[in-house]
Amino acid sequence: MNRSVFLLAALVSLASLAPAAQAKAAPTFTKDIAPILFAHCAACHRPGEVGPFSLLTYEEARKRAKTVGAAVEKRLMPPWKAAPDLVAYHDNPRLSDGQIALIKEWAANGAPEGNRADLLPAPKFTAGWTLGEPDLVLQADREFTLEAEGRDVYQCFVIPTKFAEDRFISVMEVRPGNRRVVHHVVAFTDTTGKGRERDEATPETGYRTFGGPGVPGAQWLEGWAPGKNPRHLPAGHGLLVPKGADIILQVHYNKTGKVETDHTKIGFHFCKQPVDKRVRVHTHAFPGLNIQPGDANYAVTNSYTVPANVTVLAVWPHMHLIGRAMTVEATLPNGNKQPMVTVPDWDFNWQFGYHFKEPLKFPGGTKIQLTAHYDNSKNNPANPSRPPKAVRWGEQTTDEMCIAFYAYTVDTEHLTQGIAAGGMNRGRDREAIQALKPFDKDGDGKLNDAERAEAVKAFQERFGSKQKK
Repeated sequence: MNRSVFLLAALVSLASLAPAAQAKAAPTFTKDIAPILFAHCAACHRPGEVGPFSLLTYEEARKRAKTVGAAVEKRLMPPWKAAPDLVAYHDNPRLSDGQIALIKEWAANGAPEGNRADLLPAPKFTAGWTLGEPDLVLQADREFTLEAEGRDVYQCFVIPTKFAEDRFISVMEVRPGNRRVVHHVVAFTDTTGKGRERDEATPETGYRTFGGPGVPGAQWLEGWAPGKNPRHLPAGHGLLVPKGADIILQVHYNKTGKVETDHTKIGFHFCKQPVDKRVRVHTHAFPGLNIQPGDANYAVTNSYTVPANVTVLAVWPHMHLIGRAMTVEATLPNGNKQPMVTVPDWDFNWQFGYHFKEPLKFPGGTKIQLTAHYDNSKNNPANPSRPPKAVRWGEQTTDEMCIAFYAYTVDTEHLTQGIAAGGMNRGRDREAIQALKPFDKDGDGKLNDAERAEAVKAFQERFGSKQKK
């Protein structure tokens, strides 16, 4: 017994002489913080970019440590408005709770540098086109001058494509002319000529709108914001730019306090393989808004029933200044729910298209429900009307919108086999068009009454049939 007690005492004594377990090392810039900033912040926060300061070096980050810590704690940065853990998206810069804790601890400890040997090389960014020289580069006919002070500007530039036939593109890449002021870019196709009319009616390059292109019938094509990497569509997929269409390029500009100029370019990469699936964009809108002054939680819900089997590639929510939140969710015919996107804290200045890592398969009969909330009270700092006034649907700053855009393909469409969306056989359509072409005497692409009568007579004689009277 005494021997056992002695051995136990000796073990306790030896344990007391062992060095205390080392405390967890405090985070440093070189080992812990730089990898986060390089991966999630440097796309915007580097020289010449839209971020107001660079975070590429230790000295730059040290000076802004507390500012960065506060911004990431509130999840103001990196800007990403979609709620987490619902669905996986491409290009998601959102920080984990652990990453935010590291940045806060680093800032609170005085932002230590750490061992320089631990520092990874700073990321290298492509000075030219990320995907190589595009097949076609488009830009406005002259540069745009942005005034020094005032509200942000949404300028639409109308650029003719002069396409002699429909063309499919695999990707659109954007090269901002002045990254200090270009916040985001959205491209639309316009076959109406109305955008060109608006452009010609203004003395400056392009025309100003708020929210959309300001042209009925213009179709959303593609969008870009800092941090979005250009990505080719899957093989056999393409975005249609119709014959003779104009591109309306809407650029959102921030102001810097001095006069700036910009001449942003877009580059088209044409599809190199036959296009089997046309990527379309559906506009799910609720135009019946009637938001009364003082209503701090005006809510609308609208449903859209998918008419055929489709594959959804992306969703892009859109509201104006008093929008507060939007949720888009699908209910499949079997009752299963599929979240698409939830933006719990809407900010008009940070609008994103959310591209699914795994495209969503929706059978015909799937119901997509859009729910949006608005705050038209005097307590909403984003409310442009003081005092608040009744708000309805419209293009102006003081108007509102309620839209979710869906980029999708139709499952039954196989253009390489001549099968268009809805099951129509395009081969037969082309045969009919070619057969009628000789009767289109004025070449306007359609038959007038006289041309139609001649065609009917010719086919009756050829096939030996007569119209029933």
